[in-house]
Amino acid sequence: MLKISNSVTIAESEIEFSAIRAMGAGGQNVNKVSSAIHLRFDIQQSSLPDFYKQRLLSFSDSRINKDGVIIIKAQSFRTQEQNKQDALERLLQLIKAATVVHKVRKATKPTKSSQRKRIDAKKKKGSVKNLRGKVSF
Repeated sequence: MLKISNSVTIAESEIEFSAIRAMGAGGQNVNKVSSAIHLRFDIQQSSLPDFYKQRLLSFSDSRINKDGVIIIKAQSFRTQEQNKQDALERLLQLIKAATVVHKVRKATKPTKSSQRKRIDAKKKKGSVKNLRGKVSF
């Protein structure tokens, strides 16, 4: 059971895991042991609420393919269990990142007094720089 929020969870049966051989250096063990994990999660077939599904499908991430399946490959650790936990954690982070609603920024105008203060500060700075010039007699 993967807990996303207080009311939203994903059952383990909706997540498909497959063990594969990890890439890269690892000595003799790398060719014998399938320690890397391929996680597949079908967004359309999941029990997630529609809001989560829509946000995930519209989220631009290379781990979500055009069929709406999230594919995560975890091979950072030496054991299958650690890689499985890593893949689940990354799935959780992806779902949470996709469902964050950003606050819409409203364009505002600076106040008259703030504009006046800014111009006065610029004039003062300019006059100070002018006084640093050559002194003529």
